[in-house]
Amino acid sequence: MPMWALWLIAAAALGVAEVFTLTLALGLLAVAALVAGVAGAVGMGFVGQVLIFIVASLAGLVVVRPIAKRHLYQPPPLRSGTDRLVGQSAVVVDEVTGEQGRVKLSGEEWSARCIDEDTVIPPGTRVDVMEIDGATAVVYPREALP
Repeated sequence: MPMWALWLIAAAALGVAEVFTLTLALGLLAVAALVAGVAGAVGMGFVGQVLIFIVASLAGLVVVRPIAKRHLYQPPPLRSGTDRLVGQSAVVVDEVTGEQGRVKLSGEEWSARCIDEDTVIPPGTRVDVMEIDGATAVVYPREALP
């Protein structure tokens, strides 16, 4: 069996192993073995194939892998604007129903409506903001109402 075919078999085996381990290292070694296999298929000798494998492996592991890992582990996106208000607590100022009401949220008064259309929330009740719909806070009482 020609040496380039063995490189291709090694590349396939490393590729399958990468799918199961998700280390990013085995996949880069698979690419290096594939490059060495192609070099062997075009007539390069065994020593040249090994050198190409070593150079491609080092380039992948030293250059590509750190960049790929940095892109995998990015911090969660910062919420700003009205997205920042979702999940915060507010206090009912005017009775909130499924259609209307007012709450004090982040030091400002907002129009509000209850996410449950049948629930009526009295003034002074603490609520959680479920979403912001335009300029209206969609809220739900933090504790069960009597």
